[in-house]
Amino acid sequence: MPTLNQLIRHGREEKRRTDRTRASDQCPQKQGVRPRVPTRTPKKPNSAPRKIAKVRLANRHDIFPHIPGEGHNSQEHSMVLIRGGRVKDSPGVKSHCIRGVKDLLGIPDRRRGRSKYGAEKPKSI
Repeated sequence: MPTLNQLIRHGREEKRRTDRTRASDQCPQKQGVRPRVPTRTPKKPNSAPRKIAKVRLANRHDIFPHIPGEGHNSQEHSMVLIRGGRVKDSPGVKSHCIRGVKDLLGIPDRRRGRSKYGAEKPKSI
């Protein structure tokens, strides 16, 4: 603990905050190429493998976004668009892939939450 004299001479140093959006350059979405197709196991009480994508962004950052929904068609070297938003039970996963844009197809026959999964509106009878 500093003395009063030390505080008068030097003052208190402000804490530096870490930048969570370093890879995205403050952009809402970023485009990248997918060099690898891994899965990752979640933190302690959960156990199902989470579908993630290693994505190399245009600014040469490598990130691991989550692929939402059931099943995906993403392969190596496919283009994906990513947005922010972390996955709570997967360490290091701080972004999501956007379904239905670029090479990542939406989920067919999806009725609810269609905008989140890139599903088209079903044809009415």
